[in-house]
Amino acid sequence: MTSKMLLAAFTAGAVTSAATAELVGVVGGQTNVLLDFATIQSATGLEFAGVSDGVITPGNLGADSVAFAITSPASASAPTTFNYDSSDFFGTFGGTIEHRGSISFTGSADVTLGNFTIDYLSGLDTFQVVTNLGFAGLSLFDVDITDASPLESTFDVRGDLLISNAFAIALIDLGLASTDLTGADVGDAFIQGFNQPVPAPGALAVLACTGLVARRRRG
Repeated sequence: MTSKMLLAAFTAGAVTSAATAELVGVVGGQTNVLLDFATIQSATGLEFAGVSDGVITPGNLGADSVAFAITSPASASAPTTFNYDSSDFFGTFGGTIEHRGSISFTGSADVTLGNFTIDYLSGLDTFQVVTNLGFAGLSLFDVDITDASPLESTFDVRGDLLISNAFAIALIDLGLASTDLTGADVGDAFIQGFNQPVPAPGALAVLACTGLVARRRRG
């Protein structure tokens, strides 16, 4: 997806928001995934084996979908840092959306992928899904966005999951695919996030000073 198309998709969802000039951050929610297991098995020989504890089944994309919980910004491990101004999403967004949970496949090789990161590749004008389990740090999918509503209180995005070039190469190197699967559509994603205002730097300083004073008084 080009940057122009991506901008149009997000702008369509953002026009209903009043200009706020205030950043909001994704603080929770879930990312729903509906994978085409038949296509994956046919192309790679990998068969769906199950999901880890904590993965939501079914997700909000139908009976065969699963959903991964979005971690809180206060999480001690892999906190979500994604934030934006809903009146100017494309000009302000930054950070990553982090998740808990994994999905496993079996075949000529057993593969577990999970604790996914969704971030943005500016050079390719696309969002990507990265696994932090199994092939740790590997970009698995590019997200071809089909609909988006980056509002003040919620962040909803739908898109197609396309096998990334890096994942396609890894599949060939592992002998799991004989052809280049880059760009193959293997499923759908539906991010459902909810937001809270991001405190301004001055507000954070006040909170920090307040906490320090309270600790001194208790001491």
